[in-house]
Amino acid sequence: MDDRNLRVLPPILRNKYYDVESAFTPESLLREARRQKAVPNTPVPEICILDPDGDIVRYLRVMGRSRSVAGWVCYHSVMDRFGHGNREYGIVGCAVGASYAVLVAEQLFASGCRLLISITSSGQVTSLGPPPYFILIERALRDEGTSYHYLPSGPEYAEADKVLLEIADNALARLGASVKRGATWTTDAPYRETAQAIRAARAEGILAVEMEAAALYAFAEARQKSVLCFTHVTNQMGQSGDFEKGEANGAPASLALIRAVAEAYLAARS
Repeated sequence: MDDRNLRVLPPILRNKYYDVESAFTPESLLREARRQKAVPNTPVPEICILDPDGDIVRYLRVMGRSRSVAGWVCYHSVMDRFGHGNREYGIVGCAVGASYAVLVAEQLFASGCRLLISITSSGQVTSLGPPPYFILIERALRDEGTSYHYLPSGPEYAEADKVLLEIADNALARLGASVKRGATWTTDAPYRETAQAIRAARAEGILAVEMEAAALYAFAEARQKSVLCFTHVTNQMGQSGDFEKGEANGAPASLALIRAVAEAYLAARS
């Protein structure tokens, strides 16, 4: 494609060179951060969690179950470590939005993470009953920017790894958890969710709208990493009496889900 045709594309689709390594890497950032802060290179737990709403993080702190990880040198976030069952987990709260979630994900996997579970909140697009309830995200509509830096623009959806989906399905069935499964819409602009856009998403069979999954799944596919995204449908776009999440803002239910999936994943990989 010559330069004149290339200029027709928006900047986000130009000059990506998907098969070329980045000049700036998470490993180099973490190396320099450790040098500046005089912190040793210690691995994070092999199972890590992104908690965009911060509800799980706050619950664990109030319950006295977590502690800050001094060896986590990311300039942009704080990691807590907590025990659940017989295993330790790492969790980063308030990583809201596609670009921030993937920035943290890159650094987590560069630091020893093997499986990343994201549990975000979302607005209901197609009703599966009254909120709150969880959805295991199979695929996410790429209506954000970050995924286009990891995968070409052809596919409209970023897909979860099918093996991970099967592992999660089996684990949740054994747990007896009622978790839905389907597609979401990932947006960068929650306050531009117009009635027309919601109707279009519903017509495509999309169940909920959130802000991270498409980017995390694109990153996972491009980098060959294990990432699984759930969403907690908590609202109907700000209707009266909305944003109810259940006991402790859904934290105990989220932790049960995390433990079941993590143990099944590690058993399958052992």
